[in-house]
Amino acid sequence: MRVLVQRVTSAQVTVEGEVVGRIDPAGHDTAHGLVALVGVTHTDTEATAKALADKLFRLRILDGERSAADLGAPILVVSQFTLYADTAKGRRPSWNNAAPGAVAEPLVDSFAATLRELGATVATGRFGAHMQVELTNDGPVTILLEG
Repeated sequence: MRVLVQRVTSAQVTVEGEVVGRIDPAGHDTAHGLVALVGVTHTDTEATAKALADKLFRLRILDGERSAADLGAPILVVSQFTLYADTAKGRRPSWNNAAPGAVAEPLVDSFAATLRELGATVATGRFGAHMQVELTNDGPVTILLEG
């Protein structure tokens, strides 16, 4: 599993003109939230999803080297199969390393559910949909987590 994390001041996901997920850190009395773009590969398990969710929640990349757990910062989770693009040959990416939707969707859901169980405010995109993701990356801060 790969999770590309971005520290943001705001973020939202729109599908067919409808906002389906949005975070507003200021509304949670914090300067930042996190956007987590989540990619799943064939060997990932629910244990992988839970471990990476916990790692993300406690990752100290917010104000004063604190975490979302420390500050109550909201998190936007968006499925992102393209994190497993293979560009080693030619100019057309291969998606063979990305798990199919039937495998990936429950693991992305488990990732988001684990964050909620840990106490995070979580918004999500819509799995398999064509999404427009808008965010303001602050820093910029972008980190890749792998499990």
